[in-house]
Amino acid sequence: MEVLTLLVQDYESRRYPVFDPDPIAFLEHIMDARGLTRKDIEPYIGSRARVSEVLNRRRPLTLEMIRHLSDGLSLPADILVRPYPIRQTVA
Repeated sequence: MEVLTLLVQDYESRRYPVFDPDPIAFLEHIMDARGLTRKDIEPYIGSRARVSEVLNRRRPLTLEMIRHLSDGLSLPADILVRPYPIRQTVA
């Protein structure tokens, strides 16, 4: 039974890998799951404008923001520090 379990786990991990989400998708999921609004995460990220910039991918999370989110919301910092695409602003 143990060998069969190992074979199934190996097959599933090769065939259907599960990837960690990017930091913003993860943060949005946490907000949705916990019923948090953008206003609720202002203490961790900054002003309303800063929260909007981060969630709209116009500004990256800073190390300070990651620390506040990790400590304040008990989020794993290793997911929050992952690189993710930022939208380029047109001047």
